[in-house]
Amino acid sequence: MHSLQTPPVIICGSVAFDTIMVFEGKFQDHILPDQVHALSVSFLVPSMRKEYGGCAGNIAYNMRLLGGQPVPVATVGQDAGDYLARMQEQGTDTSFVKVIPDTFTAQCFITTDLSDNQITAFHPGAMGDSASNDLSAAQGVWGIVAPDAKDGMFAHARRLHARGIPFIFDLGQAMPLFSGADIEDMLTMAQVITLNDYEATVVEQRTGRSMADIAKTLQAAIITRGEKGSTLLADGVETHIPAVKATAVVDPTGCGDAYRAGLLYGLTLGWGWADCCRIASLMGSLKIAERGAQNHTATREQISSLLQQHYGLTLP
Repeated sequence: MHSLQTPPVIICGSVAFDTIMVFEGKFQDHILPDQVHALSVSFLVPSMRKEYGGCAGNIAYNMRLLGGQPVPVATVGQDAGDYLARMQEQGTDTSFVKVIPDTFTAQCFITTDLSDNQITAFHPGAMGDSASNDLSAAQGVWGIVAPDAKDGMFAHARRLHARGIPFIFDLGQAMPLFSGADIEDMLTMAQVITLNDYEATVVEQRTGRSMADIAKTLQAAIITRGEKGSTLLADGVETHIPAVKATAVVDPTGCGDAYRAGLLYGLTLGWGWADCCRIASLMGSLKIAERGAQNHTATREQISSLLQQHYGLTLP
């Protein structure tokens, strides 16, 4: 199968490294409640892995599996050489991934114990300069503004809007940064909003509007619900999109990004919203079966075969 040459998509968001460590004990046995005012603990972590991550990086990775043309717009530090080389090897255009001198790439350090409790430290690093990365010359028929520094998300949204490029607003992990007024401001520029069910509830609370009401002024609002599938609100109609049952449930990290990659790729094919959500759902199910956000592999032929099997769709 030869992949159809689809038009490019502008992927605004973070590019980051995730360092994941496992402590083979329980934090609660080492953190004494009466001593938290003078906390000094050290955990031996025999297992550690470093993963490629960040929303823009993850979405671009999944789009390339489909044969799409992602154009990531992100800021990275001087330590991103191997990440950039990996993107380029996969065929991703990295000309709008800007290296900020004397900084580190955004990094998340996650230590997990045997009870699945997590202690996380996040260093934003070069991500803090994302607003300085001007996408005005980037080519794309669609865009997405995914989690990043807040001022960067607004800068990218305004530039896409000024150029008349339709885009998806993906609130995600940036949710704590956005007030109701901020969300409303973004919705005046975006054509689509994508959220998980928890984020949708928070957006309703912060804006005082239902998702159905929000969807009226957009092309679509899409709410993902994990193994329960997703809800598409478009043209005044609510459509349930069933999930594809994963071969294994290993790690949900990056599933939302895989879903959004499928959505964007479907749009470049000119598919309707429901079919875009179906290919998105399939991509999420492929991701959850592997550990890490970018370790799942599937050929375009395999993806097309699974699409046919589950939804009766075929990639052109």
